[in-house]
Amino acid sequence: MHNYRYILNIGALQACDKRNFKLNHSALLELHYLPCVQYFSKLAHYPVVYIEQQENYQKGSYRNRCHIAGANGILRLSVPLRQGKNEQQAIREVEIAYKEAWQARHWASIRSAYGSAPFFEYYAGRLQPHFEQQTIHLFDYSLALLRTLIELLQLDCELRLTEEYVQEPPEGCIDLRNTIHPKKHRRKPDAHFQPAPYPQVFLEKHGFLPNLSILDLLFCTGPQAGLILEQTFI
Repeated sequence: MHNYRYILNIGALQACDKRNFKLNHSALLELHYLPCVQYFSKLAHYPVVYIEQQENYQKGSYRNRCHIAGANGILRLSVPLRQGKNEQQAIREVEIAYKEAWQARHWASIRSAYGSAPFFEYYAGRLQPHFEQQTIHLFDYSLALLRTLIELLQLDCELRLTEEYVQEPPEGCIDLRNTIHPKKHRRKPDAHFQPAPYPQVFLEKHGFLPNLSILDLLFCTGPQAGLILEQTFI
């Protein structure tokens, strides 16, 4: 079993940069809910990925939402949060709301969208339990899902959590925070990502829909997902 409880020590990382780090040996990302293919393209490429845990929550981002492909097109799944000024709240303190059975709805939507996908039944048993347990904090919930997905994809990626917030990470670590965003006007340029087409459940109906949640790639391509992720990094 992998141990993901690593902490970013800026001083140690800078010292390591001088001795061993090659340019862009690692990446820094914020945590997303069931991240998209672009996000996992980074996890498949960089040996070390730092997850930002010292930021404040930002509304309208992928931090509590994802997109899947349903019979009627792209479907957004959003994790409801407890009322409060989440925008100014530390990401580790943001709590999930369970007044409504959103987990059951999310899993039902996922099953409806991918139940006929070639590898849904193969992976469903590992993912469904995440939609049956009530985790208090959004960060912990999304991190647990991310760990499971990394294992299912068999990615050789070491996750580490940041210890402090820095405006600019040290040399050798590329800052990708807020690069991947559902709103076009808030995205940052990413010269190293190019969607790679693959068979999708509703391909004939909607055409290829790029950069959906990693669930789409995983359920549709299974063990080939890792190879496709490599193709998306240019």
